Amino acid sequence: MHSVFLYHAIKNGMNMGIVNPSMLEVYDDIDKELLEKVEDVILDRKEDATETLLAFAETFKSDKKEVVQTLEWRNQPLQERITHSLVKGIDAFTDIDMEEARLAAKKPLEVIEGHLMIGMGVVGELFGDGKMFLPQVVKSARVMKKAVAYLMPFIEAEKSESDKKQGKILLATVKGDVHDIGKNIVGVVLACNNYEIIDLGVMVPAEKILEEAGKHQVDVIGLSGLITPSLDEMVHVAKEMTRLGFDIPLLIGGATTSRAHTAVKIAEHYSGGVVHVLDASKSVPVVSTLLAEDTKEDFKKQMYSEYAKLKEDYLGRARVKEYVDIQTARNNKLQLNFEEIQKPNFLGTQTIENIPLEDLMPFFDWTPFFQTWDVHGKYPEILQDKIVGEQARELFADAQKMLSEMLDKKWFSAKAVFGIFPANATDEDDILIYNNPSDAQPTRMATLRQQTKKAAGKPNL
Repeated sequence: MHSVFLYHAIKNGMNMGIVNPSMLEVYDDIDKELLEKVEDVILDRKEDATETLLAFAETFKSDKKEVVQTLEWRNQPLQERITHSLVKGIDAFTDIDMEEARLAAKKPLEVIEGHLMIGMGVVGELFGDGKMFLPQVVKSARVMKKAVAYLMPFIEAEKSESDKKQGKILLATVKGDVHDIGKNIVGVVLACNNYEIIDLGVMVPAEKILEEAGKHQVDVIGLSGLITPSLDEMVHVAKEMTRLGFDIPLLIGGATTSRAHTAVKIAEHYSGGVVHVLDASKSVPVVSTLLAEDTKEDFKKQMYSEYAKLKEDYLGRARVKEYVDIQTARNNKLQLNFEEIQKPNFLGTQTIENIPLEDLMPFFDWTPFFQTWDVHGKYPEILQDKIVGEQARELFADAQKMLSEMLDKKWFSAKAVFGIFPANATDEDDILIYNNPSDAQPTRMATLRQQTKKAAGKPNL
């Protein structure tokens, strides 16, 4: 019912909501009879809809849960089988299907640009429509990666040393993001079309991206990211490109990126050509257009014109924030009780060396970990959640496996530095920090008071 409600709400204009995004059921895979009865309730189509759904729900009751795997889908045509494997994250038949597709194609690259792009297009549509969620998309990407890996030896065997390079492309997953499957696929597709690829990998800071771009004199920079913080890092890269005087196209791609975000947040910071690329199949025509002397300027003008309209439409829908004057905000500051203050047993700084990594494990805050994967709920309760519990347990098991390897192989060492200092507020908003109680020249920490209008009982910090 949550899936159906969310689907129809988005279709009818909802653009923000507090939802649980990790349903394992894809909207289009809901049993058609069940879907009809749920939609009768959600859409209020029949007077007896509730009673009918409750009666139908009784047929689903069982003392134990049985998981039955069916292979009927293997009898479908090749494209449907490949799409099904990608949507469901099934890699057991990848090699078999890729070999069949390769033998039927003129070139192995056609399998990537055809069968696999069609399947990933379905994944992208389901993700964009709220019918698939991040953990499922990652599984789909793993299947895609395995399929491309199977085809790569055949693609390499067809390359000719005499093939002329069309241009030099630098690709990188931005700082803070470790997802690279989509970037790798783009690299394969472009390389197969005679573009030279410089792949910097994942977690690449802006300075490294731009340093390497200058060093190799690349024609295009392509940025990839899957998680939400990557969007801000892409904005930072665009600003740095302007500051350093770059004048080459910047491609933006990844599951969380969009034309709207590119238009509103990125394009205004860089005039050398910013283009959102929907998927790998679009990368070749976009790059070739951007590098061709007779088409690149018109294409950039068209892009910036479209982005300007997108931005205008977006800002026109934006909610106007309410603010209060500075004195009102100060009057609503946080009220602290200083009557029961415990004096610390030392002042100043201390350093703890060589902290055993095992000692840190109990202090992991797992709730943000699940939120990063768009599986929302509090740990440890989320592991038993009726809706996302199964997905949460799978993610948790993967994380525990990686942590175990980290401990066994001692990937890094840990130490900590902390300090306790006397301090007091001053001039309403600032903080004075003293090296010791008799310090005559304390350090002033200037802060800004929040001036947004707060709900009753909420302070302006």
